Amino acid sequence: MRLTTKGRFAVTAMIDLALRENTGPVALAAISARQQISLSYLEQLFGKLRRHELVESTRGPGGGYSLGRPSEEITVADIIVAVDEPLDATSCAGKENCMGQDAGRCMTHDLWASLNTKMIEYLSSISLKALVQEQVAKGIAIEGAPVKRAISTQPVVKPIRITAPNSVFAFGAAFSK
Repeated sequence: MRLTTKGRFAVTAMIDLALRENTGPVALAAISARQQISLSYLEQLFGKLRRHELVESTRGPGGGYSLGRPSEEITVADIIVAVDEPLDATSCAGKENCMGQDAGRCMTHDLWASLNTKMIEYLSSISLKALVQEQVAKGIAIEGAPVKRAISTQPVVKPIRITAPNSVFAFGAAFSK
């Protein structure tokens, strides 16, 4: 069994999101920049996380993603299962036909099936909140809430300073000096 980048990136992105859950919705572009994960890849992962109700999306200006439920209720196993990461060390994907279609189980099937159970138990015991607390204890810097810029109905008018002559007569006068 190997945990691929899909599972690693999903957990990393969820930690990033949970670290900033008090600042409002977090844009995927910001997570992408901080964690060096492709934006299009994050969009795919967050689509799956949203379908499993681990995150919620907010559209429009100032939109982004926020946690779908409290961080203490989200486990690493939830995240990995949500992004379709296989957590199976058996060679038969649990179908008990390791030796071929009708040949039955291999001699080590029970060993690998037991490992699957232990992995899921372990990953289910680790909450997103615990991972966030670990990062905070390590001193990770979390920037404050993004600055909300108000949109004014009045255009910003800057005075125009003209240094050229404003008429034919002023133009002629400029050359007569």
